[in-house]
Amino acid sequence: MNNSLSKQPGSGSYFLLVPLFLLALCLTFLPGASQSQPVRLNWLGDQAPGFSTGVSWGVPFRQGQVQPGREYSLVTITGSTLPLQSWPLAFWPDGSLKWIGLSTVLDASATGPFLLEAAKEPQPLEPAKSLCVDETATSFRVNTGALICEIPRSGNQLIGLLTVEGKTVSTGGELVCLLQQGPTADYGPQPSVETFTGYIDRLTLEQAGPVRAVVKVEGYHQSVSGNRSWLPFVVRLYFYAGLPTVKMVHTIIYDGDQEQDFIRGLGVSFDVPLDEELYNRHIRFSGQEGRLWDEPVQPLTGRVPLSRTDDLYKKQLCGEHIPGRESFSENQQFLLHHWASWADFKLNQLNSDGFTIQKRTNPASAWIDAGAGTRSQGMVFAGDVSGGLAVCMRDFWQSYPSALEIKNARSDTAKLLAWMWSPDAPAMDMRHYDTIPWGHNLDASYEDVQPGFSSATGVGRTTEFVLFASPAVPSSETLTEITRLANHPPLLTVSPEYLHQVPAFGIWSLPDRSTPGKQWLENQLDKAFSYYRLEVEQRRWYGFWDYGDVMHAYDPGRHVWRYDIGGYAWDNTELMPNLWLWYSFLRSGREDIFRMAEAMTRHTGEVDVYHLGRFEGLGSRHNVRHWGCGSKEVRIAQAALSRFYYYLTTDERTGDLMRASAEASNRAIGELDPLRLILEKGEHQTHARMGPDWLALAGNWMTEWERTGDKKWRDKIMAGVKSLAEMPYGLFSGKGAAMGYDPENHQLSQLHPEDIGFSHLSVLMGGPEVAYELTELLGEPEWTRMWEQFTRLYGAPADSVHNEFGVSVQLGNPGHWYARLPAYYSKMKNEPVWGRRAWDEFLQTDTSFELNLFDGPQTLEPVYEVENISTNNTAQWGLNAIQLLELIGNQLPDNHERFK
Repeated sequence: MNNSLSKQPGSGSYFLLVPLFLLALCLTFLPGASQSQPVRLNWLGDQAPGFSTGVSWGVPFRQGQVQPGREYSLVTITGSTLPLQSWPLAFWPDGSLKWIGLSTVLDASATGPFLLEAAKEPQPLEPAKSLCVDETATSFRVNTGALICEIPRSGNQLIGLLTVEGKTVSTGGELVCLLQQGPTADYGPQPSVETFTGYIDRLTLEQAGPVRAVVKVEGYHQSVSGNRSWLPFVVRLYFYAGLPTVKMVHTIIYDGDQEQDFIRGLGVSFDVPLDEELYNRHIRFSGQEGRLWDEPVQPLTGRVPLSRTDDLYKKQLCGEHIPGRESFSENQQFLLHHWASWADFKLNQLNSDGFTIQKRTNPASAWIDAGAGTRSQGMVFAGDVSGGLAVCMRDFWQSYPSALEIKNARSDTAKLLAWMWSPDAPAMDMRHYDTIPWGHNLDASYEDVQPGFSSATGVGRTTEFVLFASPAVPSSETLTEITRLANHPPLLTVSPEYLHQVPAFGIWSLPDRSTPGKQWLENQLDKAFSYYRLEVEQRRWYGFWDYGDVMHAYDPGRHVWRYDIGGYAWDNTELMPNLWLWYSFLRSGREDIFRMAEAMTRHTGEVDVYHLGRFEGLGSRHNVRHWGCGSKEVRIAQAALSRFYYYLTTDERTGDLMRASAEASNRAIGELDPLRLILEKGEHQTHARMGPDWLALAGNWMTEWERTGDKKWRDKIMAGVKSLAEMPYGLFSGKGAAMGYDPENHQLSQLHPEDIGFSHLSVLMGGPEVAYELTELLGEPEWTRMWEQFTRLYGAPADSVHNEFGVSVQLGNPGHWYARLPAYYSKMKNEPVWGRRAWDEFLQTDTSFELNLFDGPQTLEPVYEVENISTNNTAQWGLNAIQLLELIGNQLPDNHERFK
């Protein structure tokens, strides 16, 4: 086996310990040294999982530092060897590796830190620890050494079989959808509900071990009683060597008619065989904060005890084996025959603050209340004393209305269901919030409603699960650790200092409190994040379609965010809160920031973007409904929003989304002109502004270029660069920065020779962040000249523009949102006057994130608020502060009225 990083993604390699480990620990782990110098890794949050687990992560390197073919080993602090699988994630323009993906398996004692080192003589993985995948004409058979899973190539079973230690814990896993035909009536007869199950269309083996295997399953939901197919899905199953767990990443794409197709239930179902007596069968649900609801199917208790000598009931509740009926007396068997046993159990989390548990003896009998709490952690177990299956849904309560259910626990085969949308909740309503004939326009409510554009057709949703196969009833401690593992997936990370030295992701600063001004800025950055983290909880920004997003603008009169007003409700990436959060994480390494950025990346990449249909490759601007706005643009779907998460975690679903952006967005902008309401088509196929349209496309191509190393993506970028270089005003060419665009040859054209202008969204929707990296990657003098010209002239006085172009016009407004542009020019050209201008513009606005408590009767509960807060301002203020500290931190005034 050729264990090298020159393999394509999907192949694996395993490397062992190199000597001199203790000496290596004493080194400074920065990428500027030789290739043999180790890279130090630690757990995100500095806490080991507490349970044996597989983990995958990414590590970047400087250009030219690591060539394809380099082999690595991973070592613990005690000097022991860890299994390692690696593959390329991205390349530098010279062909060297920019990012590598890595996978390993760690036991509960692996507390870190760890060292990634250049390997000398890789050795094969021991057979007992290896993972293998056998392919047949009908299925894939994955054997981790602790678990065997069969995945059919076709049919309605997502998983055909799960066995652990010779015990079959599931004889089949399926996807389930309950579809309601039309909206729920207020009273009287209700629409019919039809059952659909997932059918496999395509099965792909993306990685085949020896440490990690990844199987991608694609298909549609098929009617059980009819011929309709709908609701495409993408499911990835992840397996790690030696582990009895399976990670499942599940995505659905809504392709129905939102006026008619109402999902009543959406879930995944597993058949769990039960061989033991009813009293040896057990059900577990997770509650909150590590607590469990745990009961047997038939509790051994009643008016009289089963035995006055043996404490069988206590043993039963601990999950221990109770002897068969034949060992009991006639009177004891009478009791067993007459004590109640329970067939069905369910936990419903219908809002973010409460769940209920119910059970019943049979379908002809009533449900009884069995427990309640606030926030379930989403784990359910069904099985008997000889084995069973636990399933945990990540972000369970945050993604309500969710549910966990066990059916037929008294039969030979129970059915375990994890519902992403509970059948006990109101049907999923995808319709727009207001269907008045004339809609709401930009002047009335900042809402760009257009007929037929407020459509949910094509939006997606991703949910993560962990399956745990057990040969016995797991202990409470084991189930608690599995639940924690699923909700807080472990991740190995390099330090912020390492990422900064590479450098990874362009221009950003490390925290610095060395002066009063810097300390004030750092405090404000901390307060800004703390407030938004608090707001997620205060305002209950949770729910299946909402979790991960934040609101756009605040209404101090009502002491709420403007959740019901046109374009002021959900933010949908407007002015880049994603980038603000990710750069905040890069510089701090804080887990709480990572988790919030992760949730936002999941949401905005799926829910706010179209993955099929008329708008495929585009995203929806901010609105009361995530898909409600008539503005469908590349900027919301751009790969720049996903690169952080992909490279840090290797998440394949995020990789799918970035690839789709590169391929579909260019086609989409050709079919749906972003300037169709203000410009006639004329001789141009479509139009694009330098930003956000062209810069978003360029970021997509840049990402695909670095992921594949294929220069065809660079050529697409250069077609635009060359077009702009031929225009008289560079990146300011075009009225409002609008130009003609040809999606076939990727060239831009000036609409009128005299047109000069700007678009503020060129700066505010990720344009500078893409341009910083693009400038270094391209190394093209013409692009560098135009970008530096843009940073020098944006917001500059009209006479500066006249000196440059011979036209007296101001190109953009100066202000704190744009201060990073003169800061960049100051740094690149060593021009202090532009640095002083940048700090003057940035500090001129009284931005503050001080909390005030409002405790009046006008709100449902006391709330902390920041006066006149907006996510636009928060995100852009944060991005500018982070970048200015890096670019011109040495020019920050020692004293300023803001610092008092």
